[in-house]
Amino acid sequence: MSFQQLDPPLPVHVLDKGSGYAFAVIDYGQEHNLIWVTALDDSGEIWCAPNPLVRVQANWTMGRKRPPAIEASRAKSCGTMPPAATQ
Repeated sequence: MSFQQLDPPLPVHVLDKGSGYAFAVIDYGQEHNLIWVTALDDSGEIWCAPNPLVRVQANWTMGRKRPPAIEASRAKSCGTMPPAATQ
């Protein structure tokens, strides 16, 4: 098992929880997902999220658009679906 503090923290989105900053990663080794220790922006909660539920946020300067999974997660929490998701 290893614990790695991230410096600087990474802006991420945890599906079904919201956006925040990952400030550490826990690696339990093979056969396990990485665990992202993330402080959420809206609630201030700290969640340990498994790798499949974590997405990097959009970054205009790097040409990275918002991942579709984030749009779907936000629409689900608001009770609406974006136009692309309803087609």
